[in-house]
Amino acid sequence: MSALWSDATCRVGGKRRRVAALQIAVAIALTALFTGCSRNQPGGFNMPPTEVSVVTIAPESVALTTELPGRIDPVRVAQVRARVDGIVLHREFREGADVTNGEVLYEIDPAPYKAALDSANASLTQAQLLAERYQPLVGIHAVSKQDYDNAVSAAAQAKAAQEIAAVNFGYCTVTAPISGKIGAALVTEGALVSQSAATEMALVTQLDPIYCDFTESSTELLRLRRELDNGALESAASGEAKVTLLLDDGTTYPQPGKLLFSDITVDPTSGMVTLRAEFPNPDHLLLPGMFARGVLEQAVDAKAITVLQRGVSVGANGIATVMVVGADGKVEARVIKLGKAVGDKWVVTDGLKAGEQVVVEGLQKFQPGMVVKPVPFNPAGDNSPPPAAPAMGS
Repeated sequence: MSALWSDATCRVGGKRRRVAALQIAVAIALTALFTGCSRNQPGGFNMPPTEVSVVTIAPESVALTTELPGRIDPVRVAQVRARVDGIVLHREFREGADVTNGEVLYEIDPAPYKAALDSANASLTQAQLLAERYQPLVGIHAVSKQDYDNAVSAAAQAKAAQEIAAVNFGYCTVTAPISGKIGAALVTEGALVSQSAATEMALVTQLDPIYCDFTESSTELLRLRRELDNGALESAASGEAKVTLLLDDGTTYPQPGKLLFSDITVDPTSGMVTLRAEFPNPDHLLLPGMFARGVLEQAVDAKAITVLQRGVSVGANGIATVMVVGADGKVEARVIKLGKAVGDKWVVTDGLKAGEQVVVEGLQKFQPGMVVKPVPFNPAGDNSPPPAAPAMGS
């Protein structure tokens, strides 16, 4: 029994010695590896620089835009009112429909005005016949010149009375003064309308094209004009500056607009200036009273320095920084000043210059001061470095 116990103990002890020897060998190998890396001895293992994607800064022409709040306003609004007294006989339109200029909307009882027109026609005929009869007689002194003049004057007065009666008779047919969309009927058949009270019967609103009135701070307008005068910015060509409309639900209106005018006065209560833009509205998507935001192109910076937003870090204190690769391959953190956002880029007003390389991908793989390997950023492809080869024996 003692012999068996001694043999088992010997085998266990040998196994433990082999494990310990293996652990010591691994530790020695790792120590040699890290020592070679840290001392950079000839023949030692050197870690390659980390690959990062960079963009090279180059000046470009950038349109400077301003986003302003606004409200949709109609180009024209026409109130349809009664121009004669009478009873409404017919309504000829459908509420909310599109109407054209001159289209019949209402019919007011024409009977009394037709009678007045017939009477005026008869009086005109009688006065004209009398004047024509007196014309040859005045030459032979059969009638006095005064009687002839009175007959001619009476014929002219009868003509004027006939024209007034014809106009009033025509007002019995109420037509649309402009083309547009008509609202609710404000009077119904059988209602008494009045010329003296100018009874409102309907409202027609022109919706295509349509206006959008924006407000801009007078301070911002002064700054823009000062930069234009100094030559820092170029004025956007008149009639070519685009105005894009952002609807209240966050979508972009598909039709671009054009800026018509800037108000010549400043609102003393708010310090704002009104800008008006015109938009095509064939589908009547824009309705008066809607709120919207306009993106106005006001100037052009022909030599703007821009950087991709993905390469900019903004701290809690509002300070923006980028990582710049120097000529020696080392990365440094650079504080920059940001201007307006243009698409997926920031306009940089200070801190960067043309020709510098800014890291836009791989920012988490290094620290400032490290040496990196810059590669051009390819927005359409995968800029990440290839994965490392699997370890031997895995």
